[in-house]
Order: sequence, then structure tokens, then C-alpha cells
Amino acid sequence: MVVGVIAPYGVFSIGGGAPRVGARVGEGVVDLAAELGDEVFARPSLNAFMAQGPERWAEIRSRVTELDATYPLDEVSLHLPVEIADYVDFYASEHHASTLGKLFRPNAAPLPPNWKHMPVGYHGRAGTVVVSGTDIVRPCGQLATPDGPVFGPSRRLDIEAELGFVVGVGGARITPANLAEHVFGVVVVNDWSARDIQAWEYAPLGPFLGKSFATSISPWVVPLAALETARIATPIQDPAPLPYLRGGEGWGLDIDFAVSWNGQLVARPPYAGMYWSPAQMLAHLTANGATARTGDLFASGTVSGPARDQRGSFIELTWNGAEPVRIGGEPRTFLADGDEVTIAATAPGPDGTRIELGEVRGRILPG
Repeated sequence: MVVGVIAPYGVFSIGGGAPRVGARVGEGVVDLAAELGDEVFARPSLNAFMAQGPERWAEIRSRVTELDATYPLDEVSLHLPVEIADYVDFYASEHHASTLGKLFRPNAAPLPPNWKHMPVGYHGRAGTVVVSGTDIVRPCGQLATPDGPVFGPSRRLDIEAELGFVVGVGGARITPANLAEHVFGVVVVNDWSARDIQAWEYAPLGPFLGKSFATSISPWVVPLAALETARIATPIQDPAPLPYLRGGEGWGLDIDFAVSWNGQLVARPPYAGMYWSPAQMLAHLTANGATARTGDLFASGTVSGPARDQRGSFIELTWNGAEPVRIGGEPRTFLADGDEVTIAATAPGPDGTRIELGEVRGRILPG
């Protein structure tokens, strides 16, 4: 990890001590409250620091890169870095949306008619956002059967490899030009999905129990300003979006994901092809007057590419279970109890280096 350049922030503790804010430098963690003498870092989340705004973020980042680590990384415990205020999950990958459309609507257009006019999304549950390493208990819900619905544990438990954006400074009707004034940084996300629960409940409304049981994020928040070398143009948007979604910071990010299932690499989803930009997602989120708050998390939705090994969910990777992948020599479709999934991400850094954004990991426990 090129941590001396990006200085990601997290929340750590030593032994039984109180959690507080730190920055990762090399293979160590800087205790920011102790090193900078600022009580804003002696808190169990990044929220108070993030609320101070971009000038303060830049000031602290320039100072952190000159500090030496206080503790070795392997001696600290890492915690949820942000007190999550609200959580929104988008659907910003055209490849992902088209693949699911082909699976579920084979005789219709892959994309719904609104998809290229706005970033489609839904509101999730902030209280079930957990830090990497937290075990995931298999969710229960209503499942459709030929004899009617039954209640029980999901049999089609899935993952979604995503990039999450953490809001530092809130606001309403945020324009695409103002992304950097509001978004503090990014995290790697696994938005766990119970496909069978979701399939029965989502009509006529949207995702509910099939999605709200757990969303895992990486423990380190990488500052948005550290990813300037990863910025790229988004795909051409045709038709042109409405004026409130145009202009400003319309860039995407050249980020590569790696999805491992029980230690076996199964997919490399590329974020570079995402249709909607982070700025457009935030602009749409607040366009109706809804207020973004410090600690809000909005995620990209599943990151997928055109090739099979670029699909960021197992429902796509196995074509809804019809084309199993071999894990440990066994044909597999969805997650079994005891399975562990790790999603890591990297981006281009300065002078040809690679920036490691960290990883998000979770193991399935019986429901």
C-alpha cells in the first residue's frame, strides 16, 4: 500500500483502550490525538474531523505524511471508521444492470427506461453497516415456494463488490461541481444480498429485508484527494442527462477490484466502466431537497465489466446458478455457511505505483 502518499484514516484501539482516530503510514498507525494534540481525533469515529471541511482535511493530510507511526499495524484493533448517518446504494454499472436485465427479463430490453436518465438507487439501513472482519449471520425472510411463501434462512446468499463514498460535509441540492466540498473519501464495500428474499419482496417496491441485514466496509477511508491519479472520464452518456446532472466533477475512477471466495480469486471487476459518476450520484441523491449529512455513505452498486471474470456478484458470475464456478474443486453458486469472501481494490498512484484501498472481508455464519 502506498500509504505514505494517501494517508488513509481509520479508528483503532490498543488492548482495551478507547477507540480513536488514526492514520495509516507504512505498516503502522499514527495516533493523531497524541501526535497532533487535537481532541477531535480522540473520538471513536471520523465524523467530527470530517465535518471540519476540505481546508482542514488538506491541512491534516499534509501534516500526517510527515509523521512516524505510533504503533505497528499488527498491534491495533480496527473499528468501524464512521458513524453512519444514512446509507444509499446506487445501481451505476451498465454492465451489471444489463446482465440482471437479461437474466430476469429475457424478452424485454435489458435496461429499464429510466436507467440512462438518472442514477437509480435505494435507501439502505445505516445501522447494519459493519466493519470488515465482522461475521455475517445468514439472514432470514420470506421465501417463495410453489405452495406459497415460507419463512426461513436465505438459500441464495450473494455479495456485491462496490465502492463507497463517505460524506464529510452535508448539504442539500449539491451540484456535480461541488463534490469535493462534501465527499471526504472512499471505502471498499460488500453489500451482501439475499437474492431469494429479494426476489419475493421487491415487487412492487424495492429492496428491503433482502438487502438490509448487512453491508460491510473496509476499515480505512482513503481521502478523495489522494485519488487524483486515478481519475478518468466516464463513458459517453447518451442521451445527455438533464442539466442538474451535467458538468462539474464528471470524472470516474480507474479502480480495480479483486473478489476472492474462500481464498480463491474468482473475479476482477473494473470500476472504470461505471456509467454514472460519483458527482452525479450525490447530485441526484440531494436533487429533491433531501439533506446529506456528515457520515452519510453512498455506494456505487455492483461493479461489473463485460467479461464473465469481471462480474462483481455471484448471481452474475454463475448466471443465476445455471453456470457454477469451482471453489476448492466443488461446483458452487451461492454462499454456504462458513464461506469467507474478501474484496480488495487498488488504483493507479503517482509515478507508476499502485494505491491499495484496503479490503473488506466477511464470513458467513448459520442463520
